[in-house]
Amino acid sequence: MYNHTTVLLEEAQSALCWDLNEQYIDATFGRGGHSRKILSSLTHQGRLVGVDQDPEAVQSGLILEKEDTRFTMKKAAFSSLSTLFSPVSIAGLLLDLGVSSPQLDNPDRGFSFMHDGPLDMRMNPDIGISAAEWLTTVSEAMIAQVLWEYGEESFSRRIAKAIVRERAVNPIQTTHHFAQVVKQAHPKWNHKTHPATRTFQAVRLFINQELSELKNALDSALVILKPRGRLVVISFHSLEDRIVKQFMKQHSLQYAETQLPREIPIQPQPLKPTLKRIGRPIKPSALEINQNTRARSAIMRIAEKC
Repeated sequence: MYNHTTVLLEEAQSALCWDLNEQYIDATFGRGGHSRKILSSLTHQGRLVGVDQDPEAVQSGLILEKEDTRFTMKKAAFSSLSTLFSPVSIAGLLLDLGVSSPQLDNPDRGFSFMHDGPLDMRMNPDIGISAAEWLTTVSEAMIAQVLWEYGEESFSRRIAKAIVRERAVNPIQTTHHFAQVVKQAHPKWNHKTHPATRTFQAVRLFINQELSELKNALDSALVILKPRGRLVVISFHSLEDRIVKQFMKQHSLQYAETQLPREIPIQPQPLKPTLKRIGRPIKPSALEINQNTRARSAIMRIAEKC
């Protein structure tokens, strides 16, 4: 069993649950940290649905389902929320993005270079191809593009060339092998950050199509949330947070951006926004970061359905 310390636990529950008799979704159940906190605050009429595509997370959810009749577990990607739930039926949706500690700490999942294991990286290992399979056949140009777009890796071309050169001699099948290839190809790095960090992030995001999945989940939120329903999103790196920030900003605009000649005295047409941003972005306290270093990059944004 791999431990998981839930990030922004109190803050997420407080932001999400505005009516304790309503139905909520924890769309990234993981090991149930947020879900258990939410359930502890709901009345006997309140309901919570957990959603996750990771088979191990689903098993944890099924255990909780037996313990608490207010909870239901569904195995699915969070991009499918609009097909799982009726329109305008949910009071709040929580998305805790990225990889959970159990996924990182389990060598068999292949998410981390800290433990040697099969280079898999799939959120749901029952579908799709593994990172190792992808690296076997993909072109050098495509590898470089993925590392640049999904990892913002400055030396993407150099690393891609090293990967293709290595795989011609020794297929890259394990996390340590992959990390070593990247490390040797990386010309500049410091002792605080492993040189393979951005590359591992990029390949994981691409293999799981996490950014497009996130965009679909955000669009689904507008469909399934009730008026006053809360959307709470915890991100862990800039690519995710940028998508969330732009989405909330776009749907909270109050005026149409009409392009008109300056000399025409017509005001922009007022629009009814679909979301209202709530408060400022929230980050973990110094105490939480001290107790859980993986929380240091977390940022939580909150919006309310109009």
